[in-house]
Amino acid sequence: MTNRAGRYVQQPTGYRAFIPAPLPPDPPVKVESKLHDRLSAADYALGRLDGAVLTLPNPDLFVFMYVRKEAVLSSQIEGTQSSLQNLLAAEAKLNDPDAPADVGEVINYVRAMNHGLKRLNDLPVSVRLICEIHAELMKGVRGERLTPGELRRSQNWIGPSGCSLTEAAFVPPPPHEVPNALSDLERFLHASDPPPPLLQVGMAHAQFKTIHPFLDGNGRLGRLLITF
Repeated sequence: MTNRAGRYVQQPTGYRAFIPAPLPPDPPVKVESKLHDRLSAADYALGRLDGAVLTLPNPDLFVFMYVRKEAVLSSQIEGTQSSLQNLLAAEAKLNDPDAPADVGEVINYVRAMNHGLKRLNDLPVSVRLICEIHAELMKGVRGERLTPGELRRSQNWIGPSGCSLTEAAFVPPPPHEVPNALSDLERFLHASDPPPPLLQVGMAHAQFKTIHPFLDGNGRLGRLLITF
């Protein structure tokens, strides 16, 4: 079955995997009045935020805390229990008897984001950079044995705990399709005539999550990449 978003492909072992169509969509997304108004409002809000940051005596402090707040909230979506206070205490190497064991995952999120932002000075957003960030994200925490920094070589799937491939709610592309799908995404990110920035970011995020290129950490990495 094929549609504008992509196609389902029957696999030899009985399940169907979804292969997303390359971006941008064909036919293109129509930016009608309601969507246009929302994009304009969001752009305006971002402009106000940029302006407000410039008035701060120490903008770096704002960015420092923003990165950590984002790390905490994004990691909590994946089930971590660590708070911003736990994170700051761990980074300062303070004794925190209430610190959950998963605070290391939040610390890794901060390190991965900072690594990516630093690497942008000499490397564009690319498959190579995505793999580097993933390696930082998964170092020494849950999922560290699931080939951090390497594209998956086996099929993954999304569904209730313990479900099989045939019972899955969603099955991403087979592993041999992943490199091409990511290369298509990279081309979209550097297109000469891209859609409005917020629209491009939203589509790229959805495409990355659909590809699900790693065995673990796709959710956190997908949200982290929005920063870039």
